[in-house]
Amino acid sequence: MAFGVFIHRSDSIYDDTPAERYQFPRQYLSRASACIGDWIIYYEPSKVRDTKGYFAVAKVEQVIPDPAHRDMYLALIEPGSYLDFTQPVPFSGPLGIIERGILNEDGRVSGRAQSAVRPLSPADFNHIIDLGLAEEKAVLPRLGEPAPGIAPAGPVADILHEEASPFRYEEARERVSYLSSRIVRDRIFRRLIVNAYDARCAVTGLKLVNGGGRAEVEAAHIRSVEAGGPDIVSNGLALSGTAHWMFDRGLISLSDELEILVSRQTNDRDGILNMVNRSRVAFQPKRPSDRPHPHFLAWHRENCFKQ
Repeated sequence: MAFGVFIHRSDSIYDDTPAERYQFPRQYLSRASACIGDWIIYYEPSKVRDTKGYFAVAKVEQVIPDPAHRDMYLALIEPGSYLDFTQPVPFSGPLGIIERGILNEDGRVSGRAQSAVRPLSPADFNHIIDLGLAEEKAVLPRLGEPAPGIAPAGPVADILHEEASPFRYEEARERVSYLSSRIVRDRIFRRLIVNAYDARCAVTGLKLVNGGGRAEVEAAHIRSVEAGGPDIVSNGLALSGTAHWMFDRGLISLSDELEILVSRQTNDRDGILNMVNRSRVAFQPKRPSDRPHPHFLAWHRENCFKQ
């Protein structure tokens, strides 16, 4: 088993669904197979407009021949393992190239950087995960509390500035345990959704902040985790507490065009319609790839929504 990097473009010609499968040609079979049972990081190249850089992590469950395309293969992603980064990591940062394993002996970027599937060292895995999931600032931090990631003053700050110890394989495994925690994933998923929707409820359109300075919206999975729904922004909605309750119980849903649907079985249909924003179309994220995916919306209508 080994860590790896899979290159994925938002405009990819391959049959990729990052949270489910990754398609690749035969030439990368041995490298992809080495990642079976382990974690990979997705990277979008800088040539893509509005590139996301290193943008997500997932675990490879198995690699199989693509039944629909000769000489093509599929790396199947373990259900529930995919996780978007709360802040994408650029190819190059203030201290230089992030992925040190692609540098040659002269410290320059080698041809390995062009490989769609390539191995990733535990040190690089640690570094990218730490940057991608770092909490540099709170979405709406509670008043009087420092935002996560802001270096404190005093002795603790001195400790943080000590020289870093060398990365070890065991440290990478600690990151894996972190990524597998449901509590951690729920916290990260909320940050992703609240950021994507600018802390605004997709149904009511309201952007509310409580007395402590915290956004009131909650992160709702469209297809539930229990039903195999992934922790990906396109499987999420920012909803107020009441809207979240109604969505989970099938009293409201969304069409593929994001029209807000209200169940005929509710005892106060007019009251719900009065809560819905005037357009009766759900607000959506700015980035097209973050928009609720029709696949997840269809699942909610078929399995949760009370027609």
